[in-house]
Amino acid sequence: MPLCSRPRLAAFMTRLRIATYNIHAGIGRDGCFDAQRIAEVINELRAEVVALHEVESHGGDLGALGVLAAETGLRALAGPTMLRGEATYGNALLTCCDFSGIERIDLSVPRREPRGALDVQLQCRGKPLRVVATHLGLSRAERGRQVRLLMDRLDPADTMPTVLMGDMNEWILWSKPLRQLHQRFGRTVAPATFPAAFPLFALDRLWVRPGSRLVRLYRHVTPLSRIASDHLPLIAEIDLSHH
Repeated sequence: MPLCSRPRLAAFMTRLRIATYNIHAGIGRDGCFDAQRIAEVINELRAEVVALHEVESHGGDLGALGVLAAETGLRALAGPTMLRGEATYGNALLTCCDFSGIERIDLSVPRREPRGALDVQLQCRGKPLRVVATHLGLSRAERGRQVRLLMDRLDPADTMPTVLMGDMNEWILWSKPLRQLHQRFGRTVAPATFPAAFPLFALDRLWVRPGSRLVRLYRHVTPLSRIASDHLPLIAEIDLSHH
């Protein structure tokens, strides 16, 4: 059952569940497009904020993203980075939290696939939370430039609790972009999420600032999540009441 269609018993809890998930345009490991299957995985997560990547939507009402919103009971915020024919493609956010601001950040590098980030200010159970969801490029130099752009936007003096998450496309553990992110946000565990069948690489990452709010970080492994996309979802639980 979709999370937000139930009575809000969770309002009495202090933990918030958030997730990042590269859905591979809805195409599973069996080569079949199935938005309903992706929606079922999202419902398995029982998360109140879900960042999505490689979202391809055809037609009106946000296309496949609209289907995911309808099937999960969550509101959709689109962050397209490019057009593929008549379809949009890029990032998105699903949430049952209220939002007070949204900005789409262009992280594109010349002669590379357009990239971007969604920068959203949420109110989750009356608590402010900033969420930045992104999908970085495939080349090392490209990722380095994109991380520098993100760091320029994430003021270390900002006291609002912040989550940075997404498909970082970074598998080199000692890479400069990861070192910069760890320096700014603190080092977190990095469960392997790709490929979904036999995960070897921690391409999907999630950081929380301040790090003391992060309670748990883990990948979501079920029979359905292993086939619905080529990535597994990554889930975090954060403490909203922590001071």
